Amino acid sequence: MGFKDEYDFSILVNEAERMVIEELGRRLGELGDASICVCQDCVLDMAAFALNSLKPIYRVSLLGTMYAHALDGGAYAEEVRKAVDAAISKVHAKPSHD
Repeated sequence: MGFKDEYDFSILVNEAERMVIEELGRRLGELGDASICVCQDCVLDMAAFALNSLKPIYRVSLLGTMYAHALDGGAYAEEVRKAVDAAISKVHAKPSHD
């Protein structure tokens, strides 16, 4: 039995990922720019690019969830918005496909 099999790692969640995905969906919906590719590859590239520029916010408990959701309207949320906008611009300018 391996180390990973001994513990329930499914409760280890990066709340930054949730915030980025929600913000990315909002921003792409608001932009409504047909020239921005929203294929699987481009959207995942946008999410990865944004997440790589943010401090992760991991949680493993209900208290951690409450703390992470409290960040939704603060300075960290603004960082997420900026990271998502930068990711959209970067991938739009140079998508990973033809």
